Amino acid sequence: MDIDYAMVEQYLHEHIPLSKTMAVSVTSINGNGVILSAPLLPNINHHSTVFGGSISAVAILSAWTFVHVQLQILSIPCRIVIQSNSIEYIKPIEEEFQAHCMTPPRQNWERFITAVSKRGKGRVILEVEVYSGGLLVGKFQGEYVALKLKETG
Repeated sequence: MDIDYAMVEQYLHEHIPLSKTMAVSVTSINGNGVILSAPLLPNINHHSTVFGGSISAVAILSAWTFVHVQLQILSIPCRIVIQSNSIEYIKPIEEEFQAHCMTPPRQNWERFITAVSKRGKGRVILEVEVYSGGLLVGKFQGEYVALKLKETG
């Protein structure tokens, strides 16, 4: 299935307005995960580097987007929330940055999908690496919960 990056980006901008304010763009969605990018200027702080909250927000959003897209492909309508997260800031960011949510181990993902399908609720831990200028500048881990929506009809 081909994924229309522009449609995913538009969805994010419409449903999570902060993503538009931060100028988040969808760079890649494939078997390796999701990559979102954001420029320096709308995310700048008083040190002329990227604000830590922006780094965290784009990392959270990349993993949320991964879950959202995968559930859309499987036609499983869900409400997706983040339950907990941690982030390590390795280096200051002085330019555009990318948050790469990596596809989780197959067994973990299958367990998540089975739980959502059978019990209406599933949890999965996702890892995100943040890069700028080709260097690893941050690491994020978040636990996401998907709650299956009731079918209407």
